[in-house]
Amino acid sequence: MKKILITGAAGFLGSHLSDRFIKEEYHVIGMDNLLTGSMDNLAHLMSHPNFDFYHHDVTKFVHIPGQLDYILHFASPASPIDYLKMPIQTLKVGSLGTHNLLGLAKAKNARMLIASTSEVYGDPLIHPQNEEYWGNVNPVGPRGVYDEAKRFMEAMTMAYHTFHGVETRIVRIFNTYGPRMRVNDGRALPAFFHQAIKGDDITVFGDGLQTRSFCFVSDLIEGIYRLLHSDYAQPVNIGNPNEITILQAAKEVIAITNSTSKIIHLELPKDDPKVRQPDISRAKEILDWEPKVSREDGLVKTLAYFKSVIT
Repeated sequence: MKKILITGAAGFLGSHLSDRFIKEEYHVIGMDNLLTGSMDNLAHLMSHPNFDFYHHDVTKFVHIPGQLDYILHFASPASPIDYLKMPIQTLKVGSLGTHNLLGLAKAKNARMLIASTSEVYGDPLIHPQNEEYWGNVNPVGPRGVYDEAKRFMEAMTMAYHTFHGVETRIVRIFNTYGPRMRVNDGRALPAFFHQAIKGDDITVFGDGLQTRSFCFVSDLIEGIYRLLHSDYAQPVNIGNPNEITILQAAKEVIAITNSTSKIIHLELPKDDPKVRQPDISRAKEILDWEPKVSREDGLVKTLAYFKSVIT
């Protein structure tokens, strides 16, 4: 049985990845310091014979006994509300944590995939964004702690790949949504669902004409699974190229929840990207992957989840 370590396992994406690899009959070791993750996301796996959980901070030395075949590094605060509140931890998990895990991958001869992000492109000057674009990031702005942590992750990962011959993969994740997102994580769709279900005003930053491209979580997990098992070491965008404005997203949430909420506008945060849309040509060609779940279906499934957790 193949053994895989998933860091950030109690988070939104980490828990879905844990489910997928259990389903594929891997032995899964979930690791999380629970800074932003929740054990509720893993409760259904805790009694599974092929799942172990380690409560551990990857910025400290990481030890896994015995065989280890794969590592998925998904530990990190991932929403603006988190990394603005925890800037040092965000930088440390991207730097020290990545270094520790690459050292473990080297020692175990394991393949390691890191969770990078579309934020490496910053406020992009090309549209849509492809993997050849180097980005437009403000390293000393409030978002720099997350953007530069992820850019450093990529650089460190490629250094271990080229210098030490470690098998590595890099996924650049675009906006993803679905069940197990934290209600209060500060990102657009959870905020809109929370406000709409409660009947509160929907808060849209700026004029709402900034764009995002929302990918349902099951599509993202499939892309990551394929990338891990591919032979491709350069970064790959995984996301849904169906681009909409934030204002349109707010209106869709109001419609699907049958809410009476009104939209209000607040000041746009500093360095907030004006556009975000993945070019997924590389994923199509190399992984034979593209998203399958329509936004309408994805929003229905996400609404069911938020209704179950919002009281």
